[in-house]
Amino acid sequence: MADGLAKIQTRARGGDGDNGMCHDDSTHPVKAQTIDELHSLQRKRSASTTPRSVGSVPTAFATLSEEERHKLQLQSISASLASLTRGTGPNIVRGDPARKAEAPKSSIAHHHYLTPIIRVSDSSLKFTHVLYNLSPAELYEQAIKYEKGSFITSTGALATLSGAKTGRSPRDKRVVKDETTSEELWWGKGSPNIEMDEHSFLVNRERAVDYLNSLDKVFVNDQFLNWDLENRIKVRIVSARAYHSLFMHNMCIRPTPEELENFGTPDFTIYNAGQFPCNRYTHYMTSSTSIDLNLARREMVILGTQYAGEMKKGLFSVMHFLMPKRQILSLHSGCNMGKDGDVALFFGLSGTGKTTLSTDHNRLLIGDDEHCWSENGVSNIEGGCYAKCIDLSKDKEPDIWNAIKFGTILENVVFDEHTREVDYSDKSVTENTRASYPIQYIPNAKIPCIGPHPKNVILLACDAFGVLPPISKLTLPQTMYHFISGYTALVAGTEEGIKEPQATFSACFGAAFIMLHPAKYAAMLAEKMRTHGATGWLVNTGWSGGSYGVGNRIKLAYTRKIIDAIHSGSLLQANYQKTEVFGLEIPTEVEGVPSEILDPINAWADKTSYNETLLKLAGLFRKNFEVFTNYKIGEDGKLTEEILAAGPNF
Repeated sequence: MADGLAKIQTRARGGDGDNGMCHDDSTHPVKAQTIDELHSLQRKRSASTTPRSVGSVPTAFATLSEEERHKLQLQSISASLASLTRGTGPNIVRGDPARKAEAPKSSIAHHHYLTPIIRVSDSSLKFTHVLYNLSPAELYEQAIKYEKGSFITSTGALATLSGAKTGRSPRDKRVVKDETTSEELWWGKGSPNIEMDEHSFLVNRERAVDYLNSLDKVFVNDQFLNWDLENRIKVRIVSARAYHSLFMHNMCIRPTPEELENFGTPDFTIYNAGQFPCNRYTHYMTSSTSIDLNLARREMVILGTQYAGEMKKGLFSVMHFLMPKRQILSLHSGCNMGKDGDVALFFGLSGTGKTTLSTDHNRLLIGDDEHCWSENGVSNIEGGCYAKCIDLSKDKEPDIWNAIKFGTILENVVFDEHTREVDYSDKSVTENTRASYPIQYIPNAKIPCIGPHPKNVILLACDAFGVLPPISKLTLPQTMYHFISGYTALVAGTEEGIKEPQATFSACFGAAFIMLHPAKYAAMLAEKMRTHGATGWLVNTGWSGGSYGVGNRIKLAYTRKIIDAIHSGSLLQANYQKTEVFGLEIPTEVEGVPSEILDPINAWADKTSYNETLLKLAGLFRKNFEVFTNYKIGEDGKLTEEILAAGPNF
């Protein structure tokens, strides 16, 4: 069918290859068979965001004229769009081709409508217009004019569609395996790193670049990762859709005009040709979707998926590789700071309450998802938030609700055709509806998004088996063990076919994004905690008094009291007792929390059933950890032995 959606299939989940993978936002293709059907699902009938940053202009650019700076900038973009086998590619000019007849007014400095000096190319068949670092308003115009499925909602947000893919495709992510990465990266069972060779990467890169060069216009974003100025990374994103350009404008750190003029050569480049499929007969390809990382070339290529989250998480994977080389720990976590400067990290998989608990009106938000821990303290990697929208309500998530305004992207939501009011409970397109907005849209965001060294490291687990304590104080080896495990549990009804609680493990609470062996990140975490005196905690936000269906979910009010006690330091002064099997230290009392639920066995009426369930969960932990047991940290492997000893003992 001419207007049909391409059926982009990935390999089915299941089997040994899925061990340890994090599938929190990967979803099946939408059920719509045509573009018109997808649009019918979407519609139901019936301020400045550029942060100011500190830093001086590089002296190398200080003596350049404005014309010379623009020329260098165009040459850099031209090099990015250069084909490896077809010369330098088409000549490029700035500006929307729809406005090419308009003469730029000399009195107004529109930096993205300047006409550069054109270089001759041996393959230039036409000009390619580059829309460079457009503002949200300009990107709104581009999306609404040229991208079907783009609408302004009643609150001013831009509603868009990501096409056939409404979530990540972790099984289609590839990493080039070369002499360096073969030794440095984590490969094999449990690893998210699926290999490809350099030649196959270059084939896909050529395909993406040829596609982008064939368009009338492309969007180019030059932005930063990491709010720590000493360790920030320059990234360039070349894309075909205004939606993707606005998404990265929100999610990366936005440069000032001065920083943009002197941006220079990027440290990493993304070629997003997601509207165009990869060739399935290319070696290593298993579908028409491929997300490819080449760490040696510092490049990423996207083919066959328009889901914007692939860019965000692809760059996060890159940071997981680059930062540890600088002795900086990259973390998939939320982070906030109290009025006295005490910083807490929150780790947790989907459904554990990471977003809810890290967003505290009494504390400043440093970030909700991706962070670095360096000698300088903690810093947010991103400049924005990517929040889930399903069943969003003003009462439960007022900050996210209020952030959905002009400049925000709403992905795959359903809205009223006339009023443009969004129905956040509607899953017609996908359950993985998302909102992307600058972090400045959160009232208590700390700008710049940096803080001192953390005092508390909080690991969140929604234990649907109901046997983990609501709060446990962890030793450093226990922190490493549970950090590597990355445990939570799915409950009946959350996914098709689940009839009883199902344990889910994701190494480092983000296995899909890590590049090195999990034990390396765990060892770095323990060392930083030891150096800076941070305490590890395991908080169960799941069930008490029985498994799902028998017991009750621990009240959010109780969990908040526990988190408050961690922040205040009062839990450090509490009396503790040790549990059986897991050997966890649990407090005998916490202000505002019923003492009878602190020790899980006391809340169970059937003690025999409790012990059976406890041993069952302990067995699942042990089985999951088998993939990590052969890895040695240090020459004598003593640290590895400590981690193993910190697991369940039965």
